[in-house]
Amino acid sequence: MKWHYHLVAFGVVAIWGSTFVFTKMLLQSGLSPAQIFTLRFAIAYVLLLAFELLMQWSSFKARCDTWRDELMMVALGLTGGSLYFLTENAALIYTTATNTSLIVCSCPLFAMLLIAMVYRQNEHFGKTQLFGSLLACLGMAVVVLNGHFVLHLSPVGDLLAFAACFCWAVYSLLMKAATSRYSTIFITRKVFFYGLVTIAPYYIWRPAEAAPSIFLSFDAFTVFNLLFLGVIASMLCFLLWSWIIRKLGAVVATNWVYFNPITTIVFAWWLLHEQITPWFLIGTVCILLGMYLCDRRR
Repeated sequence: MKWHYHLVAFGVVAIWGSTFVFTKMLLQSGLSPAQIFTLRFAIAYVLLLAFELLMQWSSFKARCDTWRDELMMVALGLTGGSLYFLTENAALIYTTATNTSLIVCSCPLFAMLLIAMVYRQNEHFGKTQLFGSLLACLGMAVVVLNGHFVLHLSPVGDLLAFAACFCWAVYSLLMKAATSRYSTIFITRKVFFYGLVTIAPYYIWRPAEAAPSIFLSFDAFTVFNLLFLGVIASMLCFLLWSWIIRKLGAVVATNWVYFNPITTIVFAWWLLHEQITPWFLIGTVCILLGMYLCDRRR
């Protein structure tokens, strides 16, 4: 196994798991989910663009080689950016956090099936890998449910959560194709750009959220949280995630999403003093064993 790639993947997922706490604090300060997404992607895009212009001016690439590839970048910005974040956050309005977590974090199974359908000749998943993915999914469910096996069905909320899940699966599929043609930094910059472009229609529907006065109310703590989400959780993590997909493959990399609830609970235990139960430990073991089996060669 390529342990150093998996270590980086773990670090990325751990940071993404921590964003729940930072996002919650920004929501409490009065920002909407769309505003948080827009600000964090804008910060990441500006910094990444500045880095490319300063350090890689001679090789700077503004557009893709073909218009089909450019449309693929639009789809990446939509499925990995604006549409994913909007559907996930909207799901939380209509259904419980448990339902949303269970559905969204099951996206590796969707990604595996989607990639297997599209790349029938190049991707062959054996019984061990399928069992490993199912075991990791079961472990994720155990961690999220935490011994409380009660689900509340909400058609609208659950459908929105499935939409977010499908978005990330499509993002993983498209990223597999993109990383074979373009550099990591180019793809990441495009994802941020088109994520911002495709979120723009939302502000036509909700113009009050685009008011410039929102920036005048930021205190130092809000700025720090936004910088963490923009620089670390967005720019750095999206760069590393594209690189990880290139090195590990879309299916193995996406399986690390199962680990997301674990990092969220650990941060909640550390910062919010929430209790870690035996169910958490059992689920964690299932996830780790499942990911190990999924990464084994046939």
